[in-house]
Amino acid sequence: MAALELRHLRYLLAVAEHASFTRAAEELRISQPTLSQQIKQLESTIGVQLLDRTGRSGVRLTDAGETYVLHARRALRDLAAAERAVRDVADLSRGHLRLAVTPTFTAYLVGPLAAELHARHPGITLDVKDMAQDRIEAGLLADELDLGIAFDGPHLPGVTATPLYAETLSLVTAAAPAAGPHPPLPVTGLADRQLALLSGDFATRGHIDAYLADHRVRPRIAVEGNSVQTLTEIVRRTDLATVLPDAVTEDHAHLAPVALEPALPTRTVALLRRENAYRSSAAGAFTRLTHEHVRARGYTPA
Repeated sequence: MAALELRHLRYLLAVAEHASFTRAAEELRISQPTLSQQIKQLESTIGVQLLDRTGRSGVRLTDAGETYVLHARRALRDLAAAERAVRDVADLSRGHLRLAVTPTFTAYLVGPLAAELHARHPGITLDVKDMAQDRIEAGLLADELDLGIAFDGPHLPGVTATPLYAETLSLVTAAAPAAGPHPPLPVTGLADRQLALLSGDFATRGHIDAYLADHRVRPRIAVEGNSVQTLTEIVRRTDLATVLPDAVTEDHAHLAPVALEPALPTRTVALLRRENAYRSSAAGAFTRLTHEHVRARGYTPA
């Protein structure tokens, strides 16, 4: 019925514009009797005469017809605008993406991804939040977020994860001028080190603590920080060491990685979304460029 009414509106506007059933029918490429019948159906549906067919100079709108045509034109304009908006979203000339990441990804992953998204699709607005993984998953389930970047593992029911790459971590110290690569350090050697680590609110800290506990090593934690940037600046200016993802260390020339033996276990970085959720064009574009970025940087496949 909605499609039939829409056709009625277009037929009425054509007759009103040409003041003639004949010329309107030619433009619409339908027969004149069909056009006349459709207009009569419209008048019957709304219960009022819209056209005065008795004039010698042609067909003209009645007072009710003038009012109806005014609203019909507005409705068709709004419909055309809606159709353009849908096309705009589909062709990524506009859109909105709600993204959440666990905090360490703000240090090396979110910046390049946001820059690439803006370069390719400047009409898409990006809302980025950093939060703990359990809050990300709750936000996805509540439809407060479109995508999340966190770690694979047990997830809340209804959350699906697409693996991106395997994240490796190393001990990190200040880079000494003209020094070569550090030799591997046995994990027991950490007992003699003072460390600056992320606070216990971070999943990365839990990963580090579990590794140390497995090897019964208790280094002295001299500093706890709530951002990767804070730790990199402290390590750069002191003799303290920290533990960071290798991707962070690679972006800082003043830092040097030290391999631990045995190595810290890798973690699988994953793109999270709500199961069976509608995926917007913006979310699809971000997903594609994320996979492209991972391949281009040569991150270890998950």
